[in-house]
Amino acid sequence: MSIITISRGSFSHGREVAEKLGDQLGYECISREVILEASEQFNIPQLQLLRAVRDAPSILDRYRFGKERYVAYVRAALLRHVQRGNIVYHGFAGHFFLQQIPFALNVQVLANPEDRIQEVIRRDRVSADEARRTLARIDEERSKWSRHLYGIDNRDPSLYDMVLNLGSLGIDDAVELIARNVELPAFQSTPETKGVLDNHVLASQVEAALIAEFPQAKVSAKDGNVFVAIHGAMSQQRTLSDKARDIASFVEGTKQVNVHFVPLMTAD
Repeated sequence: MSIITISRGSFSHGREVAEKLGDQLGYECISREVILEASEQFNIPQLQLLRAVRDAPSILDRYRFGKERYVAYVRAALLRHVQRGNIVYHGFAGHFFLQQIPFALNVQVLANPEDRIQEVIRRDRVSADEARRTLARIDEERSKWSRHLYGIDNRDPSLYDMVLNLGSLGIDDAVELIARNVELPAFQSTPETKGVLDNHVLASQVEAALIAEFPQAKVSAKDGNVFVAIHGAMSQQRTLSDKARDIASFVEGTKQVNVHFVPLMTAD
C-alpha cells in the first residue's frame, strides 16, 4: 500500500495533479471527504471543521484550544481513512498529519506566481492588484496556521520528499514523476511501517476522544497499549487520571491505558 500527500497553494493546480495521479495509479483521491468523515464521527458541523483547517488562528483560539480540538478530529479521520491504503490526499495539511508515517510520499506543488494571479483574475473577475492581495492573505493565513499548531513553516522544503515547480513542469510531467517515485521501496509499506501507521491511528483516536476534556494531553500507542500524559493540579491527580483512563479505554483498539500525570506548577 502507498500514501501520497499533495501540498498545494491556492490556485496552484494541485487538485489537477492529485486527480490525474489518482486516475493513473488507480488510487482513491480524497480531500474534503475527510472533513465529512470527521464531522460525522465527532458530531461537529462541517463548516467549523473546514474553518479550523483553513483559517489562521484567532487570539481567542489560542486560549481556548478551539482550533486544536477541531484539527485533532480531522487528523484522526484522515489517519483512519489512509489505513485503507493507496490514497492520494490533496486536502490541507496532509504533510503535517502524516509526517510520522515513514512510507508516506509528501509532495509540494508550486505554481508560477503570475499564473496564480491569472487564475484568481479568471475566477473572481478582479484586478491583478486585488488578486495579489487575495493570494497574499491566503498564503499568510496558512503560514500562521502551521506556525501556531506545529511551530514550523509550511513553505520549508525540508518537509517534503519532492517539490515540483509547475512553472517549468507540465501537469502531466509532474504526475509522471510522482508516479515513478512512489514505486520506490522507501514509499512502499512493510509489516513494520504498517504497524507504525496503526499505532498513530489509535493514538489519534484517543487524542480526539480526550481533547475536549484534556486539550493538552499527549498520546502515543504501541500494539494496543496507550500512553497518555495529562496536566492538572496535584490535588486532582487521581480524579483526572481515572477520567482520562476511562475515556481512552472506550476507544476501539485500546487494550491497556497508562496515564502519566504532570502536576501544574503553582506560584508560592
